[in-house]
Amino acid sequence: MRTLIANGTIVTAEGSYEADVLVDGETIAQIGRNLAAAGVTADETIDASGKYVIPGAIDVHTHMELPFGGTFAKDTFETGTRAAAFGGTTCIVDFAVQPRGGSLREGLDTWHAKAEGNAVVDYGFHMIMSDVNDATLAEMDQLVAEGVPDFKLFTAYPGVFYSDDGAIFRAMQQTAKNGGLIMMHAENGLAIDVVAAQYAASGKTDPYYHGVVRYPIFEGEATNRVIRLAEAAGVPVYIVHLSARDALDQVRAARDRGAMAFAETCPQYLFLSLDDLGNGFEGAKFVCSPPLRPKDHQEDLWTGLLKDDLQVVSTDHCPFDFHGQKELGRGDFRKIPNGLPGVEERVDLMHDGGVVAGRISRERWVELVSTAPAKLFGMYPRKGTIAVGSDADIVIYDPNAKHVLSAATHHMAVDYSCYEGREVQGIAETVLSRGTVLVRNREWVGPKGHGRFVKRRTADFARRA
Repeated sequence: MRTLIANGTIVTAEGSYEADVLVDGETIAQIGRNLAAAGVTADETIDASGKYVIPGAIDVHTHMELPFGGTFAKDTFETGTRAAAFGGTTCIVDFAVQPRGGSLREGLDTWHAKAEGNAVVDYGFHMIMSDVNDATLAEMDQLVAEGVPDFKLFTAYPGVFYSDDGAIFRAMQQTAKNGGLIMMHAENGLAIDVVAAQYAASGKTDPYYHGVVRYPIFEGEATNRVIRLAEAAGVPVYIVHLSARDALDQVRAARDRGAMAFAETCPQYLFLSLDDLGNGFEGAKFVCSPPLRPKDHQEDLWTGLLKDDLQVVSTDHCPFDFHGQKELGRGDFRKIPNGLPGVEERVDLMHDGGVVAGRISRERWVELVSTAPAKLFGMYPRKGTIAVGSDADIVIYDPNAKHVLSAATHHMAVDYSCYEGREVQGIAETVLSRGTVLVRNREWVGPKGHGRFVKRRTADFARRA
């Protein structure tokens, strides 16, 4: 199957230009001006006049079907990846979870079984390590060889995912040997639990206090600590879902002194705030960790994105219904399942609030949602760019179309939208994954189970160990 995408404006991280794109099978075969006039033939021609032609977005932080707090995230790999595709995302990297006391292999096999034959866009895995020991350290090497080169650890959630400094440092020493990457949820969970218990004991149990007790300084302290441990081990570290200027300051300082510190933020920290956690129990819809911060943190994060102190925008997509799931925490904010929906809305929010608002260029937009994730997580140039030989993961994006974000129209399997009623400018009109059209003119036409596992390389970091 040969598809010609004609008359569009190609936008990559490197620049923008008018050209046609010829897709042959699953890859991009040719890029040039007026290809049809030059004799290029195709089975189908898609007219992209007035539209951007961008690489499919990549979300390197999702949690499909994640068990949490006695329930499961609502989106399956089928519903979640279909929603991703509608939003212009053609690849996700989800987190497989090591069961406490079990092996990494057991967790990874479980996630492969969830995704295979169900995901409609390509997918990879990171590995959550809940128990660092001699056996799991040895397993890390095999997972790297299998294309799962990243391992997430937590300074938060004592008794569930928490790892102490010694365990974190041992895991980092292992990645110094095998080329993997440690990803860190950096909040001081032990201190947070103390404050949370004190607030609950005093009767302050509304969702709003979830955001209050997780002090920004607790995120800053933990971020500094794990970066320093990575420096001692001579390895890179990637801070997930950075939310607070306290943490950003630590990442910036580390990068300024030459440390291999990388970080992502998420749309919720750019567009939502602590205020959204108010309004009684309605605020449960906005409970995630790290929490939403006071509004004055937002501009610091935008500056971090502009100056490359933050390299990636991911979603931490982890949706729980307000009715029946978030309600598990009614009367005690500590029991509200942590997580927000967002995999479908990220690209449009970043275009509207970033490009249209004049905060970032359209090239930086593509870099943040596609190219930088591909580079940092071992998929570039197969993914993350429009180039001859790359996978034909292509989005024809209308930068002028306006639409309203709403639970009534989104495709995520959750009963609310964090951005209900917000009008945004820009929408993914047609979406191709490896040359197959999944979304055509905003209608689903893709085959079931189209997605494939992406075996990823280790990233090309300059290591000192």
